[in-house]
Amino acid sequence: MDQNKLKLTSSEIGSLWAEYVNGTMTDTVNRYMVSIIEDEEIKAIFEDAIRTFEKQKNQLITFIENEGFPVPIGFTESDLNKGVERLFTDIFCLNYLHIMTLHGLLGHSTALAVSVRKDLRYFYDSCDNDGKRMYHQTIELLLKKGNFQRDPLFYPAKNPEFVSSQDFTDGIFGKERCLAATEIIGISFNLKKSVMAKTLSIAFSQVTQTKEVREFLEDSEKTADQQIQAFAKIMMADNLPAPKSWETEVTTSTDSPFSDKLMLYHIGFLFQAAQAYHGTGLASAMRTDLVTTYESIILKNLMVTKKWFNLMVQNKWLEQPPLAPNRNEIAKEK
Repeated sequence: MDQNKLKLTSSEIGSLWAEYVNGTMTDTVNRYMVSIIEDEEIKAIFEDAIRTFEKQKNQLITFIENEGFPVPIGFTESDLNKGVERLFTDIFCLNYLHIMTLHGLLGHSTALAVSVRKDLRYFYDSCDNDGKRMYHQTIELLLKKGNFQRDPLFYPAKNPEFVSSQDFTDGIFGKERCLAATEIIGISFNLKKSVMAKTLSIAFSQVTQTKEVREFLEDSEKTADQQIQAFAKIMMADNLPAPKSWETEVTTSTDSPFSDKLMLYHIGFLFQAAQAYHGTGLASAMRTDLVTTYESIILKNLMVTKKWFNLMVQNKWLEQPPLAPNRNEIAKEK
């Protein structure tokens, strides 16, 4: 059996569809950023990212068309307004590329995990390698420019230890223990994603021309800020630093470089992706106050996502992914 001639499964088609839509969104933002970046080292990484996605995009189209599915519209040049006043500083652009690369790595890994056909597996393996290369490049340049904030440092204990009391899980009643290193992974990761969501919400809210979109973005900014404050409070209680904010890396421009459709979709994407990170953090949390914090944030994110969905549908901006065949409708046609 030729493994490259197997029909793609629903999961494989779904991953291709999502990779195309999310990829064209990020690529559109990258194309704007490369047009405003002045730092030649940062610009070079963005040019690499654009070339890399162009290669991936062509292969995605080939996979989708060969299966007889329509290629998604995604995001195009029509979602990009060229020649407007710059909205972001160079260093924010680099931080943006770093965070979106992390999202891409997770997406590629998930797509690879649901892929069976050999050519698709090798494609996602290649995408993952591209993402890892970009991850290394962005971190090295952020470190070089002194703009990468590392997670808190711990000092080694003399010997391994075992949990000796039920108080280990207590963060509300009784004696509260300090955070475990395994818990800080999730807190730090989620803090960085919330900082990005807040900063983009601020930037997009000041350039959108639509009242309903602005109101949603202002709400998403408040939600992201509440999440930042909740996690930062837990970190600071143990005298641990929280990641710095990037709000000052947004200019005062009111000229929109993007369509409202792209900006709204982007924020929805960040809140939906955050749910996976929150779930992972919740799974590793062993202190009750931390568990409660994650549960509260996940619930709030669901509420924000519902508002986002309604607004996207209302404006006819939410592209529909491939659906399972409706057997009842098919039977009625006879």
